[in-house]
Order: sequence, then C-alpha cells, then structure tokens
Amino acid sequence: MSHSDNSDLSNRLRFLGLDNKGRETLKRLGPLIRNNIGGALDIFYDKVRRVPETAAFFRNDDHMKGAKKRQEEHWGIVGTADYTDSYVEGVTKVGKAHARIGLEPRWYIGGYALVLEQLVHAVVRERWPSRFGRRNSEQLAEEISVVVKAALLDMDYSISVYLAILAEQRQAAEDARMKAEAEQAMALAALRDALGKLSAGDLDARLPMDLPANFVQMAQDYNASVDALRATISTVRHSADEIFKSTTAISDATDDLAQRTEQQAAGLEQSTAALHELTQNVTLTADGAKEASAVVGAALTEARVSEEVVSRAVDAMGAIEKSSDEISKIIGVIDEIAFQTNLLALNAGVEAARAGEAGRGFAVVAQEVRELAQRCANAAREIKNLISQSSSQVEAGVGLVNNAGDALGKIIVRIGDINEIVAKIASAAADQSGGLREVNTSVQSMDQITQRNAAMVEESSAQTATLMEEAERLVRALQGFRTNGSRAQASGYAAGSNYRMAS
Repeated sequence: MSHSDNSDLSNRLRFLGLDNKGRETLKRLGPLIRNNIGGALDIFYDKVRRVPETAAFFRNDDHMKGAKKRQEEHWGIVGTADYTDSYVEGVTKVGKAHARIGLEPRWYIGGYALVLEQLVHAVVRERWPSRFGRRNSEQLAEEISVVVKAALLDMDYSISVYLAILAEQRQAAEDARMKAEAEQAMALAALRDALGKLSAGDLDARLPMDLPANFVQMAQDYNASVDALRATISTVRHSADEIFKSTTAISDATDDLAQRTEQQAAGLEQSTAALHELTQNVTLTADGAKEASAVVGAALTEARVSEEVVSRAVDAMGAIEKSSDEISKIIGVIDEIAFQTNLLALNAGVEAARAGEAGRGFAVVAQEVRELAQRCANAAREIKNLISQSSSQVEAGVGLVNNAGDALGKIIVRIGDINEIVAKIASAAADQSGGLREVNTSVQSMDQITQRNAAMVEESSAQTATLMEEAERLVRALQGFRTNGSRAQASGYAAGSNYRMAS
C-alpha cells in the first residue's frame, strides 16, 4: 500500500469512527460474520436470480457460485479487521469488476443492504437474550454499528473505485473523441482537398496513405475509385476521339458521295433530256418514213401509168435511148445510195439503242447520210441535165423512145424495191421509237431514283455533321479531366479538333 493509499484509508477509518476499539470489536465479531455470511449471500443471490436486471450479470449458476465464494473470502478479511493492502486490493478488485460489467451502484447498495440485514440479525440473535443480562444495550448498539460501518466502508471503497474508473473511462472516451475528431478533421481536410481537385478535373488527386488508421481504408477505397474513374475516362476519351475521327472520315466520304451523286444526277438529267430529244427525232423519222413510203407507193402507181404512156410512145422515144442508158446508170447510183442509206439507218438504230454518250454514233451516221444525200443531189442534177438533153433529143427524134419502155419498166422495178426498203425503214423506225420510249421511261425512273438518293445522301451528310459535332463536344468535355499522362494528349486533342473545325 502506498503512502497516499494508507493515508486515504486512515482518513476513511477516522471519519467512520472505526478506531482501534471499533476494530477490536469487529475482530471479535469475525467468527460470527464468517459463520453467517454464507447464508446471507444465499438470500442475496436468490434475490438476484429472481430479478432479470441482476440475473443478466451472470452466465449461469457456476458463475454465480464463483462470485459468492470470492465474496465469502472478502468478508472473511473484513471480519479480521485487518485494513491493510489485502483489504484495499480486494475491495478495489470488486469496484473494478463492477465497473467492467456495468453493475450500477444501486444494485450494489441494494445487495449490501440484504447482506447487512442478515448480519445485523445474526448479531442480535447471538447477543439475545443471555448476553443482554450481562451487557447493556450500548454494547449491542456498538457491535451493530461496527458491522454497519465495516459494510459502509466496503461500499465506499467499491463505489469510489467504480466512480474513479467511470471517470477514467469518460476521460478516455473524451480523449478518444477529441482524437477521433482531430483525425476526422484531418481526413476531411484531405478529402476536401482531393474532391476539390477532382471537381476541377484533376484525376491525379489522391488521398495520402498516412491518414489515421481509421481512415486508411477510406483512402484506399477513394484512390481505387479515382483510379477506376481515371481508367474509365481514359477509355471514354480514346473512344470519343476514335468516334470523332470516324465521323470525320464518314463526313468526308458522305460529302464526296453527295457531290458525286449530284454530278450523276445532273449527268443523268442531261442524258434524259438528250434521250427524250432523240426519241422525238426517231419518232419524226418514223413518221417521215411512213410518208416517204406513201409517196413512193404513189410514185410507183404513177410510174405504172407512165409505163402505159411510154409503151404507147415507145416508137417516139428511140432518140433518147442513150439518155435512158445514162439515166439507168444514175438510177443505179441512186440504188446504191439507197442501199447504203439502209445500212446506215440500221447502224443508227443500233447506236440509238445503245444510247451511248447521248447518241454520238447516231450523229456520225447522220453525217454519212448527209454525204450520201449530197451525192444523190449531184446525181439528180446530172439526171436533170440528161433529161434536158433527152428532151432536146425527144424533140429531135421521138423515135428513140423505143427503149424508154424497157428503162421505165426497170425504174418501176427499182421503185418497187425502194418502196419495200422504205417500208422496212418505216417499220424499223417505228420499233426504234417504241424502244426509245421505253428506254426514256427507264432513264426518267433512274433520274428520279438518283434524285432521291441525292436527297438521302444530303440528309445522311447532315446527320453525320451533327454526330461529329456531338463527338467533338464529348471530346472537349473529356479534356476537362487531367492526368499526368493525358495533359499532352489533351492538348493534342484540342489542336486536332481546332484543325478539323477550321477545315
């Protein structure tokens, strides 16, 4: 026992009046206390069992028996009135045990009241009645007061220890609270700083790992979350840039396609107009061929009538036999020209069917036809001259018309052939006109489809431009997040984006 503990115990004993005389009285009552404490504790623990609040402090009967045994030993020390280290140590253990299990003083005081009641009864029973004859009531009162004082000293020490431990616990709790608040303030300051940097887009902002132990897990979780966010932002940034590049390429391709489609539509529109004009020309040619066939038919009829006249005047036409021969040659040339004209007409039909480059082949054929027509004109002039000569000769000698009948018969045959050829040309021209009308209809349909395609391409180009703008906005938004590895990349994104916008 320290000097302060010894002084404190002496002060308590002095205040209670447990002087040497009182301790001697208590020592004399020691056997009585030891003999009756067991029964008093039995009554106490029976009470404890029936009260749920006190029964909860014991696991089972064995636990309760162990507590009773320790209390019997302690009261044995009290009965010796030996207020030394062993007593203080024992009562201190009791107070600490009560504080440890949370036994409130009211239950402790109530339990001492039950025990003290039994001990007082035991003292009275022991002194009554035989001893009362030799001692007065003052002695009995002194013995009872000594027992009560010993019990109250026990309670005083136990409750003082209990309260001291509670005070220490409260102080420890207060210290822990202040420490926790300081640690929390430190952690919150670090978290506030990191969140401020994170809100500014700095993905390198991390919580330090030297935070108090209670916040290390928070720092680990926060840093892991920021790392995950940084990885996600990096992935999204890369994807956004790839999307922007892809949309830029798509936009360029769409613009090129739109331009080509417009050119194709314009060219097809011109082809449609040229084909429509060609169809009209072929239709006119077919109509002209029909008219020519009718004229040739009429000429054939008139030639046959003329044959009769010539046959009657054959004797008078002998003089123009030579001219008739020349006319036959010229007619041969006309026949050759007609044959070539037929071939050229067939070629023109083939070229028109192909409709390559808006009828260029047809133009070539038309040129050839014009040249043959010129030759026909020259031949016609020669015929005219010969006819003039023949007229003179007819005047000079009608007798030479004898051979005119044969020549006219040949002419009739040739005109019949020409009539058949012109009829075929008219039929072929009509077929060509119908075919060209169908081709014209198909080309017009193609023109309409091409126009619709051009409109769809323009719409696709507009949508692609909108997508590219959205992708660029996403890239710019992601540039607000900064990491050590992404600052240079972010500036590169900005430069590339500005270049694309400028272009």
